Amino acid sequence: MESRKIKHRKQLNEGPFSEPKTLVTFSEPKSIISEQYNTIRTNINFMLSDQQNKKILITSATPGEGKSTIASNLALVFAKEGKRVLIVDADLRKPTLHSTFEIENRFGLSNTLTKKVSYTESMKETFIYGLYVLPSGPVPLNPSELLASKAMDLLIKSIEHFFDIVIFDAPPLLPVTDSQILANKCNGTILVINSGHVNRADVLKAKNILKTSQANILGVILNNYDLPNDHYYYGRYK
Repeated sequence: MESRKIKHRKQLNEGPFSEPKTLVTFSEPKSIISEQYNTIRTNINFMLSDQQNKKILITSATPGEGKSTIASNLALVFAKEGKRVLIVDADLRKPTLHSTFEIENRFGLSNTLTKKVSYTESMKETFIYGLYVLPSGPVPLNPSELLASKAMDLLIKSIEHFFDIVIFDAPPLLPVTDSQILANKCNGTILVINSGHVNRADVLKAKNILKTSQANILGVILNNYDLPNDHYYYGRYK
């Protein structure tokens, strides 16, 4: 929504604002890549139209496929649509969202689940109107156990009443069980595949893991895919 105000950190007196390079939907909102994120948003809205408060898990088969970048940009386009959005860094092993949104990671999900702080104390407002981040917090010794705990269930019940969209940026499926635990708690799961960098066997294994956990697989995002030349005409037109 073009008319909605975007609040920069300069306006909030939180120090100099530097535009995050990974947030292409913010830096280049008219680009063909941003249009693809808008399309994904529309598809999710249709597929989960019966859900008032949507909880979406973003994961991948292996590390380095771009899931965190996609989760961040997807959260941003939902916020631009006028939704109240929370993105949760549920990658308690290698968190990145605090760097993407330039916020501190002293307190976050791990502190909340161990009941050292409340999620309202850990949650941070971003420079995008309506978009909030719950960072990972300090890396714990037992990530899987924390995500499978009753404290996690209670946290989800609490936050889903205050946000239209909750996006979980979760670890890759093959190395650890964290995403398998979370997928069962969400309305839908999206699998990110890095085109040309992950083999078919790993993708199928990741899909089977999600099916075993009874996840609602919304679909796959093929990352770093080279579009045919005819797509670029429409990209320039838009």
